[in-house]
Amino acid sequence: MGAGKTTIARQLAKRLQRNFLDTDQEIEKRTGVRVPVIFEIEGEQGFRDRETRLLRELAEQSELIVATGGGIVAEAENRTLLGGSGTVVYLSAAPSLLYERTRRDSNRPLLNVADPLAKLQELHAVRDPLYRSVAHLVIPTQTGSVGNLVRRIEQELEECAP
Repeated sequence: MGAGKTTIARQLAKRLQRNFLDTDQEIEKRTGVRVPVIFEIEGEQGFRDRETRLLRELAEQSELIVATGGGIVAEAENRTLLGGSGTVVYLSAAPSLLYERTRRDSNRPLLNVADPLAKLQELHAVRDPLYRSVAHLVIPTQTGSVGNLVRRIEQELEECAP
């Protein structure tokens, strides 16, 4: 949460002239409700199940830039789908930076807790190794403008292309 996945993926898709999809936004579109409402009604596991079903569909497509929800790597099936369907770019950031970027955002149900920074640290400890295990590219997002990060990803994608 807060690493810049949606912003960077949208701009990368534009630069590469590819279609863009954000999994959270697509789930909201399909259900007609915001992610926090899904969490409230179905719980986190219900939301994760929706992510997996969507990811199965997306894995069959090509020429698509996808921004996923931050917790998508928690499910083993999702890691397999991600790793086998395209190039995975992990936008890495320290929990303290993620906190600064998300602390005023009320649309993040996992951060509606007494100590959001501690929750981000906990999530990072679990998710960081999972992202690194599936990522083809790891891009630190602590420094640099969005434009510079997008250009760096584009360059690295070109370098690792077959």
